[in-house]
Amino acid sequence: MVNVDHAAPDVTRDTTGLRRDVGLIGLMWASVGSIIGSGWLYGAQKAVVMAGPAAIFSWLIGAVAIVLLALVHAELGGMFPVAGGTARYPHYAFGGLAGMSFGWFAWLQAATVAPIEVEAMIGYAGHWEWAKGFQSSDGTLTTSGFAVAVVLMAVFVVVNFLGVRVLAHTNSAATWWKIAVPLGAIFIIALGNFHPHNFTAQGFAPFGAKGVLSAISSSGIIFALLGFEQAIQLAGESRNPKRDLPRATLGSVAIGAVIYVLLQVVFIGALPLSSFAHGWAKLDFPGISGPWAGLATLVGLGWLSVVLYIDAVISPGGTGLIYTTATSRVSYGLSKNGYAPKVFARTDARGVPWFGLAISFVTGVICFLPFPSWQTLVGFITSASVLMYAGAPLAYGVFADRLPHHERPYRLPAGKVISPLSFVVANLIIYWSGWDTLWRLGWAIVLGYVLLGAYAWYATRKGLPDAPRMDWKAAQWLPGYLLGMGLLSWQGGFGGAGHIPLWWDMLVVAAFSLGIYYWAKATASGTETIERSIEEVVVTDAPAH
Repeated sequence: MVNVDHAAPDVTRDTTGLRRDVGLIGLMWASVGSIIGSGWLYGAQKAVVMAGPAAIFSWLIGAVAIVLLALVHAELGGMFPVAGGTARYPHYAFGGLAGMSFGWFAWLQAATVAPIEVEAMIGYAGHWEWAKGFQSSDGTLTTSGFAVAVVLMAVFVVVNFLGVRVLAHTNSAATWWKIAVPLGAIFIIALGNFHPHNFTAQGFAPFGAKGVLSAISSSGIIFALLGFEQAIQLAGESRNPKRDLPRATLGSVAIGAVIYVLLQVVFIGALPLSSFAHGWAKLDFPGISGPWAGLATLVGLGWLSVVLYIDAVISPGGTGLIYTTATSRVSYGLSKNGYAPKVFARTDARGVPWFGLAISFVTGVICFLPFPSWQTLVGFITSASVLMYAGAPLAYGVFADRLPHHERPYRLPAGKVISPLSFVVANLIIYWSGWDTLWRLGWAIVLGYVLLGAYAWYATRKGLPDAPRMDWKAAQWLPGYLLGMGLLSWQGGFGGAGHIPLWWDMLVVAAFSLGIYYWAKATASGTETIERSIEEVVVTDAPAH
């Protein structure tokens, strides 16, 4: 995943210990390696059950949504090449309260991905006799399965402790494998097993528009496409961030979107009619618990199923590994901004934020307790991720107005249109994930305010020099945004009370989003405050020569 260019001249280290070892391919592979994880193993099957063959449109809509968000991140990543970037943009634009909030969303998302990848590894491993006892019939972990999950999390952490160069050697080959196997499965299975009539045999869109839209958030589509931000999170370790971050961000999304759309098309086309004879919602065939490997066996490609079962360990394992890296970098960024204790910003001799890694391990283990299966975690992570991403368009709008002359290695065409549009799209994805997911996310947000708020209060009371400055005026829109999204979900038709009809609900969400966008832009920090905030963080992250 994280490749190191050994021809690099002088490897530098910033004043806090992060080493600038990573080149363009390393950044891109960090994102691609995160995008191609457990999502490809399960996403096509989960999506077709929810949307029928129209799941193809779900993937296309999801890809467009992620591209819009990635475009905004590409410009911001070039402007501010600092570690844990997604957690810092709202801090620059709206001050301490907003920065703390979106920083928590970013950490919550990153910290919960590694456990879900471990769940996927254990789920597919159930094909082997020795691993059948790791999961019960409902997909939850048994005692032995929990022990294995803890060991796998520990492996992720240990590899990260060995430093970015060892991480590179461990994962570069794995990332090539992760791209080659899905592409190979696409062409090998489609070659003699593609049936066009599958797309209409039970109706192309049996569950209508609601099925198509629900699948985007709930079946793992957005979850599968997440990961482009990993290049942004590693900005503090990039050798040439202003040139490489935009390229890595956009390139990784393009690669991931093409692979996933092709996977969905081939999965639908290769299924035997008997597998969905009772409708797509009751899709069933031998080995469906490992959908792609089961399908390969079903069409007489037993050797390919063996490769896929092996990949079911490598692909999620690689993604879990890089998200463990990202979790420690986001907590590093939170600490640099004064939202978390300084111990999170300390690095060891290898330039590794060791305390953040240790906490990521503990968090991962805890996640196995309330969320003991792959599907249970998907909607939660999707919502947390998109909530994190929503901070970037808001910050972009502020920087376009307040910092028009700031250096931009990549300038987004029509940015003042794409930015609010991407914020609307992010909120629609959050809304589509459903009330059952969002009320749980709401409690996680409250927990974050308790933890980070308690530290901010302590730091202020003790007069610590890094105590965060809470700018309540610049973040006055934030409570209205969070509570408003919760209210709309509660009253809407995606798991809510259903008081707002379909299509009208999306119109209301869009109008609400635009209102929040322009409210946030109008009340954001002033130019001088933003520049001072940027200088405080960027100077401490600058490489020491």
